[in-house]
Amino acid sequence: MTIFYVLILISAITGYLFGGINGAIILSKTLYGKDIREYGSKNPGFTNYKRVFGNGVSTWCVMLIDIAKTLVPVLVFSNLFAYYNHSYAFGAAFTGLFCMIGHAYPVWYRFKGGKTFMAFATTVWFVDLRMALVFLAVFLIVLFTIKFMSLSSMLAATSCPVSILFFGYDHKAVPFVLLACAALLICRHKENIIRLAKGTESKFSLFSKKSMQSKKTEA
Repeated sequence: MTIFYVLILISAITGYLFGGINGAIILSKTLYGKDIREYGSKNPGFTNYKRVFGNGVSTWCVMLIDIAKTLVPVLVFSNLFAYYNHSYAFGAAFTGLFCMIGHAYPVWYRFKGGKTFMAFATTVWFVDLRMALVFLAVFLIVLFTIKFMSLSSMLAATSCPVSILFFGYDHKAVPFVLLACAALLICRHKENIIRLAKGTESKFSLFSKKSMQSKKTEA
C-alpha cells in the first residue's frame, strides 16, 4: 500500500506539471509574438488557436503538444501502477485527471490555462479502448452535425463515466475519477454553456483554413 500512495503522489505532481505545458501559448508567442490568451475567446487551446491563426502547421503542432504532454505521464504511470499490481486503468485515469488540472490551472502561466479537452481525449484511450471509441463516436457525431466544439466536448466527456459502468473496470475508483474528469471539463466550459443557452456560441469547422484575422480583412 505504501508504494500505491507514493505512486499517487508522484503521478499527481508529474501529471500536473506536464499538463501545464501549453502549446498554444508557446507557439503564439514564439511564432507570432502574441499571447493567445489576449485574442478570440482568450482560451489557450487548439480551438481558439485555430480560429485566431488559421489551419496552418503550427495549429496542428498545438494539438500534438497537448497530446504528447498528456500521453507521456499517463503512459508511464499507468504502467507503473500495473507493475505494482494496481490498476492500469486507474493509473491512467488518475494521472490524466492531474494533467487536465495542470492544463486548466498551470503554475507556469499564473494558473490561467485551457479547457482540458485534449488532455481528456488523450487519457481515455489508456483507460479503456471501448470507452474511448464511444467517446470518439459521440464527439464526431455531435461535432459534424451540430458543429459546436464545446457541446461535442462536453457530451463526449459525459459519455465516459457512463459507458465504463457497462464495460467494467478493475478498480472501484475508476468511474469516480472519470466523473471528476468530466466535471472539470464541463466546469471549464461554463462560458460556452452560457453562450449556448443564449444562442451566441460560435460554430466550429475542423477543416476551415480561415483565421479570425483573415475574416476581419475580408470584412
